[in-house]
Amino acid sequence: MSTALLSTADELHARVRHGRRAVVMTMGALHEGHATLIRAARQVAGPDGEVVVTVFVNPLQFGAGEDLDRYPRTLDADLKLAEQAGADAVFAPSVDEVYPGGEPQVRVSAGPMGERLEGASRPGHFDGMLTVVAKLLHLTRPDAALFGQKDAQQLALIRRMVRDLNFGVEIVAVPTVREEDGLALSSRNRYLSADERRTALALSRALFAGRDRHAAQEALRARAREVPSTHARAEALSAIGESRAAADAHAVATAAPGGPAAVRAAARQVLDEAARLEPPLRLDYLALVDPADFTEIGDDFTGEAVLAAAARVGTTRLIDNLPLTFGAAS
Repeated sequence: MSTALLSTADELHARVRHGRRAVVMTMGALHEGHATLIRAARQVAGPDGEVVVTVFVNPLQFGAGEDLDRYPRTLDADLKLAEQAGADAVFAPSVDEVYPGGEPQVRVSAGPMGERLEGASRPGHFDGMLTVVAKLLHLTRPDAALFGQKDAQQLALIRRMVRDLNFGVEIVAVPTVREEDGLALSSRNRYLSADERRTALALSRALFAGRDRHAAQEALRARAREVPSTHARAEALSAIGESRAAADAHAVATAAPGGPAAVRAAARQVLDEAARLEPPLRLDYLALVDPADFTEIGDDFTGEAVLAAAARVGTTRLIDNLPLTFGAAS
């Protein structure tokens, strides 16, 4: 069965529904990351349910000087990819269909969380994003909506809106999809020249460096916890061949401060080096935040965190992030 292309909400509402409807919202220019979302939506909807992909370039999300006019519009290719990934319908409304009275006078406000990081760099962006997500949730009437973790702040705000405003929809997060070299998949990657792409790889490398520093630190502390605390016992273990464990205990005792500060430092070192490349990477922000409100975490923080970064290479702005967990149970 081929994927239906729909342009009005009436066409979508006329479809007979069986089972759950899962929606994947996109601005088009679909790539493998979107295909992963569509395949995940099929799992959520089940074989008897329906997967709807929305394709809408939302003008409210673009600020002055941003790339609304040159944002790629590839509906024929998008329809083909959506069909191959298992979508039942592509809903590609016009601006007049989504905003029939022109730009909406009443909008959803992202609040304080929407003013941080991406919101500080792109004022009004998250208000526009939440407004169109709310509109599309009403227009498509899904049981579940799927979003990628690459846009971590967007995902957090959508979850907050759905909870705070009592939307009856399940929000499902799907892990970031990366290219073989580590670059997070994005429709904007196509803007990068070969030289710019080589520089852009520093963004993911910085996050991996922070993650690896954190993992090494946690592994070191875990091994050290297994070593008796007294010096005499450590010496005894060393004498019977467990020198690695004894060395770990000593390393933890003498190491430079770790935790969030060490994660930030490891990532920033990579980004500082990339700033000296040609073309350079121009850092917008590097942050290690609590995903509940996207405020910076302190050195005594425990729980889930997000290491996030944004930068420009040439005229292209890229974002990326990785989840981390601090204070794993001993």
